[in-house]
Amino acid sequence: MTTDPRPAALAAATSADPWDILVIGGGASGLGTAVEAATRGHRTLLLEGHDYAKGTSSRSTKLVHGGVRYLAQGNVSLVREALRERGLLRRNAPHLVRDLGFVVPAYDWWAGPFYGVGLKLYDILAGKLNLGSSKYLDREAALERTPTLQPQGLMGGILYFDGQFDDARLAITLLRTLEDHGGVTLNYAPVVGLLQDGKQVVGARFRDAETGREYEARARAVVNATGVWVDDVRRMEDPDAKTMLSPSQGTHLVVDRHFLPGDSAIMIPRTDDGRVLFAVPWQGHVVIGTTDTPVPEASFEPRPLDEEIEFILTTAARYLSPAPGRADVRSVYAGLRPLVKNEKTDGAGSTAAGATAALSRDHIIRVSGGGLITLTGGKWTTYRRMGEDVVDRAERLAGLPERLTVTPGLHLHGWSQEDRPDHWKVYGTDAERVQALPGADRPLHPELPYREAELRWAVRFERARTVEDLLARRTRALLLNARASLEAAPRAAAILAEELGQDQAWANTQVQRYREVARGYVLG
Repeated sequence: MTTDPRPAALAAATSADPWDILVIGGGASGLGTAVEAATRGHRTLLLEGHDYAKGTSSRSTKLVHGGVRYLAQGNVSLVREALRERGLLRRNAPHLVRDLGFVVPAYDWWAGPFYGVGLKLYDILAGKLNLGSSKYLDREAALERTPTLQPQGLMGGILYFDGQFDDARLAITLLRTLEDHGGVTLNYAPVVGLLQDGKQVVGARFRDAETGREYEARARAVVNATGVWVDDVRRMEDPDAKTMLSPSQGTHLVVDRHFLPGDSAIMIPRTDDGRVLFAVPWQGHVVIGTTDTPVPEASFEPRPLDEEIEFILTTAARYLSPAPGRADVRSVYAGLRPLVKNEKTDGAGSTAAGATAALSRDHIIRVSGGGLITLTGGKWTTYRRMGEDVVDRAERLAGLPERLTVTPGLHLHGWSQEDRPDHWKVYGTDAERVQALPGADRPLHPELPYREAELRWAVRFERARTVEDLLARRTRALLLNARASLEAAPRAAAILAEELGQDQAWANTQVQRYREVARGYVLG
């Protein structure tokens, strides 16, 4: 018997009644906007062309943070806002966000006092929402927290605290929260054009990617929250719209936990390219990154460059002993940042220094002549504030009732403080329901923490439609161990086909499509 929830979602999305707010894009900014709109009582529809968090929003460094590097750049307002949002998210989703200590190693006599002062300011800016006070560590204490830190020349370090999360799981939690508050969502529904009444944007035309059929959705306000693809949607209204973004690629490597076995992460405050580098324990593994590489155009599957991989490994080798090599990498992934151009940016999208590190990390809202509201920039940590700002603007622009936000204190779907292993904890109060499904006692793969029941849950309640959805975002198998996920793909496809009432040929096609994507995460 099929458990396919899509027909009901499609019927709701194609309702003849106009929506108050139509959001295009199912990443951090789009989901944050839609939750904000729905919780204020506005009729809200969200359309996603691929899968929720398919792009940048599932490929982060897994940190909910204020941005230590932005503090060094003097962007105090951005850091203060991000630290406040970090604290709110920690309160509103304790099943997804946890406190994590970071050690900044000091190999020069001046490094401890220098970074110590900056991180005390970080604490002060966080105010009552601070996660923990920073402090100086002597050499022994630094090695106790991070035993594989390079001991030669180490003088000590600074300990500070930030948050850690699972980005794709937060996206799915926001999806469930949106539905809890009456919002309607549909993935695999790419917008192919905007509806206009004269010059005014009054909705969008979208295609059901599974059937090819096209539909229209009318709305009083339309929000373009498509991340690095916002310019594509803007040009549906105005083909001559100037480019807003200069995308930057950030690459990460995932290695085994023994390369960082302590309870803390490591933050290298200044690499050769002027960025910070993190080594972060995450779900029994370690994520190391990231880079900041300008790219000429956006891709749904950006590929890490060999020079990025070598840069991360070379930098990590200076600070970790033993250090991982290419053969130790379980998965490699890249995401694109929607960086907003500044006045120093030339037509080709490069800065005077040829680097995207100088471009704005702030979010911006731009309204076109026809009323299309474009939201871009920002980062996961500030998703809620981005949504609040854009719905404020949409209410005024569309003449909607102006209502106060409730999201600063809104518990997200599944809110729970119960301590569980990571792959169960992310479900919050839904965990017991997931464990009641068939396959709760059957591992998906011996090298992965997941159970078959989690895939069934993802299809029935989390809008998973493909093997990639299951292994890349509903579970994080692809990021934890790309080769193991490839081996698990046939079983995942069989479960997906059973849940959706599809045949073996369909399942075989799913496996083949997944293999084409997943091979890009295997470091040869």
